[in-house]
Amino acid sequence: MVNNPFRIGVLGAPSTGATQLLRRIEIELRGHGVAVARTGGIAKRAAAAGLPKMQHHTDTSTEWIIGQTIADEALAARTAQVVLADRAVLDAIPYYTAALAYRDDDRVATETCLIARRYTTVKYHVLLATVLDPEIPVDAAHPIDPRYRALVDSHLHDELGGSFLAHSTRRVTSAADSKDAAVQHAVDAALRAVAA
Repeated sequence: MVNNPFRIGVLGAPSTGATQLLRRIEIELRGHGVAVARTGGIAKRAAAAGLPKMQHHTDTSTEWIIGQTIADEALAARTAQVVLADRAVLDAIPYYTAALAYRDDDRVATETCLIARRYTTVKYHVLLATVLDPEIPVDAAHPIDPRYRALVDSHLHDELGGSFLAHSTRRVTSAADSKDAAVQHAVDAALRAVAA
């Protein structure tokens, strides 16, 4: 079956509410009878595969994450009207470039960046990028280095500030009205696309 679903992706530094946003969107869309598929869990699978994460990211782990994310979305697209990408492909880039900055490594992920940018530009209809609120603590069960977390947020929003995606990305703060508006925007856009 060939299917070209509406795609919504979320990006953000660790523990900034990206997964919760997608869950809310999923509940809303399912309530409207929309066939939804949600991807996710890539970080756990990377760890299970023995790949370095967070401030330890490498070229190899970043390429694996991008490849697995694309594959997950392709599988989800087979039957869904809407694909919800928990950690859109582009999300891998600021995690990697932040890791390089954290380690004072001056390498640049140019080829990998180009692949992620190209994929993101053509595949996602809506992107939601969470904004780090340093006042909100990280989940104690998943400790994250605060400096690395801030670097991811900074690198992500620098990446999104480029003209190639600035028009299609909505930044989402920790404020309830920002989250509500982002969910409504994504749901409305998806419902319009599904009805067309």
